[in-house]
Amino acid sequence: MRLSDPETIFKAFGDATRLRILALLQDHELCVCEIEAALSLSQSNASRSLTILKNAGIIQSRKQAQWAYCRISDDFSSRYPELCTALEKICAELPSTKNDKDSLKKIREIQSCEKM
Repeated sequence: MRLSDPETIFKAFGDATRLRILALLQDHELCVCEIEAALSLSQSNASRSLTILKNAGIIQSRKQAQWAYCRISDDFSSRYPELCTALEKICAELPSTKNDKDSLKKIREIQSCEKM
């Protein structure tokens, strides 16, 4: 995936749901179903936000069987290391981050993607 221009990247950061997704992806790759469950998002809302992040080159995804997994793009991380550091700090300071990560942890303890 090719990185977008800086304006597109910053527009992608301009939404609370997308920042919440990025906060979860700071730690590791996640299945889309985990993101949906942890953030209580509908499939369409999650898909819309993930598409914007992917089209901006911020995240990358891969398919495994019927599941899609997302993570912060290697190209984005290597091209904009300072921006990634700032993004990590911003995401860590979001009021929702702790609750979202706690929800993700509970979801992962209870069920795997295969059961969702």
